[in-house]
Amino acid sequence: MRRILTAGLAATMLALGGINPAVAGNAAPGSPHITGQIMVKFKDHGAAASVLRQHGLGQGHGIGNTGVHLIKVPTGKELGFIEALSRNPVVEYAEPDAIATAVTDDQYFPSQYALHNVGQSFTNTAGTLLVEGGKADADVDAVEAWGVTTGDGIKVAVLDSGVDLDHPDITPKVVARANFSGAATNDDIYGHGTHVAGIVAATANNATGVAGVCPGCTILDVKVLNDSGSGSASAIAKGIDWAVANGAKVINMSLGQRVSSRTLETAVNNAWKKGVVIVAAAGNAGTQAQIYPAAYPNVIAVAATDNNDAKASFSTYGKWVDIAAPGVDVYSTFPNHEFVIGTQNKRSMGYDIASGTSMASPVVAAVAALTWSTPAGTSNTSVRAKVESSADKIEGTGSLWDEGRVNACKAVGCDP
Repeated sequence: MRRILTAGLAATMLALGGINPAVAGNAAPGSPHITGQIMVKFKDHGAAASVLRQHGLGQGHGIGNTGVHLIKVPTGKELGFIEALSRNPVVEYAEPDAIATAVTDDQYFPSQYALHNVGQSFTNTAGTLLVEGGKADADVDAVEAWGVTTGDGIKVAVLDSGVDLDHPDITPKVVARANFSGAATNDDIYGHGTHVAGIVAATANNATGVAGVCPGCTILDVKVLNDSGSGSASAIAKGIDWAVANGAKVINMSLGQRVSSRTLETAVNNAWKKGVVIVAAAGNAGTQAQIYPAAYPNVIAVAATDNNDAKASFSTYGKWVDIAAPGVDVYSTFPNHEFVIGTQNKRSMGYDIASGTSMASPVVAAVAALTWSTPAGTSNTSVRAKVESSADKIEGTGSLWDEGRVNACKAVGCDP
């Protein structure tokens, strides 16, 4: 399991800007954030209204169970109010509402090696070679794991861009939906969330489409990214809180933001204290730069591997990353209607390939869900420990990631 990073370390960002989580209000001017609002936590909640009135601000609304207020401020004045409020002794911290985006990559080659692979090549319907045969057994041994459990009834919350409202392979697996994105519909217009949800729990043995890593699991569809694939830290925090309240045993977040948010970390820590396993994509920078929520200690950070069991070229890596999983050319569900990713990258409606740590993260989330339904599933601590300790120690373990490449069969106690 990843060692806890010291609080004094300044966060390394994916690209522009950053925030030092140890210094309230220390936001770089270039850090992307939602305009017109900030997040404030008070040491003395009784003084909140008075302090905010002094600055001409209303009290705003709470963000889940974090104890944080989402405060409306004049557009363009966010950092100024953060600095002013941070100087008040009754304010624990003030921070921007950072923007998070879907963590994906645009590679596009049909294959399906992640569940069960014997080194085969992959062709399209015309017989054209698309992906040359990779290393045998570069998969997570999901098929073997299903001999022990298919994870029946385990709820996995997918915090993403929504899940298609009309897809026969994944829509029936959705047992509840919530929308914190500000988008007009729960439907997945962007396309990312449907692909992620299918990796987790697409229906198996129905003579169509694909099978999820945890085919018995159900999905809590928590839309926190809008129809352009971006969302706010406050929306994600609300989504985490809702997922916990609705019985999630695992939360997957195939998304990331460049800055650390104390509000988002509080939501993560609250979920962990409630017994939930939390999994997030490590990012596609190809560097060791940390992104959030993956870099928080109570989150399993996931890097991506390819069909040769090697680090994907785009994958973020480093000792802060906990585990790896297949994330290149992962075949899964896409919306049955036109969607943004498809328009941008010529991906097909219904089913297609996508690559990124966004695809690797739900593989690990699904393995955690399978593990919940075994004797190891006594607590989130034991499930996380089992998933990480049973990973295959492929090349790069200990340097590119801490524990290895996830193995579903070993995690649930079978012999691959």
